[in-house]
Amino acid sequence: MSYNRVPWLRDARISSALNVRMAGPNAIEWPELDIDLEIDSLKHPERYPLVMKHSPLDAI
Repeated sequence: MSYNRVPWLRDARISSALNVRMAGPNAIEWPELDIDLEIDSLKHPERYPLVMKHSPLDAI
């Protein structure tokens, strides 16, 4: 899997990236990294553009 598809894993420790588990029938999660992904987003990334949403608490 390319970092282009899951950029959140790029700077993760290997042990954290390998700690992955099913989060229901259609999702996987990396609990140490606070990442949850639907399996469909890995099969069909064109349906899920990477968009960062800013929190109201973020400094502008």
